[in-house]
Amino acid sequence: MQLEELYNKALNFEYLTKEEGMFLFENAPLNEISFIANELRKKQVPHGKVTWQIDRNVNTTNVCIANCKFCNFYRIPGHAEAYITDMDTYRVKIKETLEWGGDQLLLQGGHHPELGLKFYTDIFSQIKNEFPTIKLHTLGPPEIAHIAKLEKMTHTEVLKALVAAGMDSLPGAGAEILVDRVRKLVSNGKCGADEWLDVMAAAHQLNITSSATMMFGHVETLEERFIHLVRIRETQDKKPKDANGFLAFIPWTFQDVDTLLTKIRGVHNLTTTEEYIRMIAISRIMLPNIKNIQASWLTVGKATAQVCLESGANDFGSIMLEENVVSAAGAPHRFTYKTIQEAIKEAGFEPQLRNQQYEWRELPANIQEQVVNY
Repeated sequence: MQLEELYNKALNFEYLTKEEGMFLFENAPLNEISFIANELRKKQVPHGKVTWQIDRNVNTTNVCIANCKFCNFYRIPGHAEAYITDMDTYRVKIKETLEWGGDQLLLQGGHHPELGLKFYTDIFSQIKNEFPTIKLHTLGPPEIAHIAKLEKMTHTEVLKALVAAGMDSLPGAGAEILVDRVRKLVSNGKCGADEWLDVMAAAHQLNITSSATMMFGHVETLEERFIHLVRIRETQDKKPKDANGFLAFIPWTFQDVDTLLTKIRGVHNLTTTEEYIRMIAISRIMLPNIKNIQASWLTVGKATAQVCLESGANDFGSIMLEENVVSAAGAPHRFTYKTIQEAIKEAGFEPQLRNQQYEWRELPANIQEQVVNY
């Protein structure tokens, strides 16, 4: 293979094979692969702004039976620290979110063995009745699959009921690496790779906007990362023409502090800054049918995320007024609405507030700085 041929293929928005992508990742100089990805970003996102969002990640419950080896957040059923979030708590958190300029809740939890579809539809309906402007970016394919199994329903039936109750979009949670060898080692209690993709395909047929993620830097091989990228690309190709499908792709690194993967298997996140930038660039190159590539400042920090904006990324994600799961495994980074805009400007770009549909928002005139710790 010749690098120049692959560069030209990428610049023409042609699909690179798994083998071609791996060759680029392993052999292309960082400045060249970043240049190609940046040129693609300019064509796909010609306004040149870097988008960002204000939302809050609220956990419906911390009870989970999936037993993911990278998660320090979950508690088994009956644990003294187990909880289910009540409506009074949602009210407080939503009012704070609106005061801080947020427009969305990312509602996720665990595979609770006793919480079926009615639990979620009741919560969504009540939230929407009391706070009709708040957007609900909710659950994820593993949780949809879990509810479907509990209820003996299809993915489509579950998704339709959730949308009717107030779901606005579907996060790309629980993807990890979409190869079952890896999933059996890190998240054996979750749905397999095929089912994760099946849930997303069903969501796209219902015109539910979604995102896709990849958690890397643990037990996966480089080839398995590229299998993941190709499978995401193939699923996106199946969406209806008028549907967004995967509106964004977010690769992020495994956080290893006190996780079972580290304690029991000795697995550490050894991802370097250069490797993460390469993954951002190759994500833009391998996924020409997904418009937005997000740099995960939460896991890699401000400086690395800023470099990613010249390497194919066009989005800085959310300031996340609350986030409990990744932070519990060691992610230390934080932004406010002021500092995320400053970081984007420092990198040479114009910041633009957005919503989950990547529609632009004006910064609320009465926005307040976050003043409480969670």
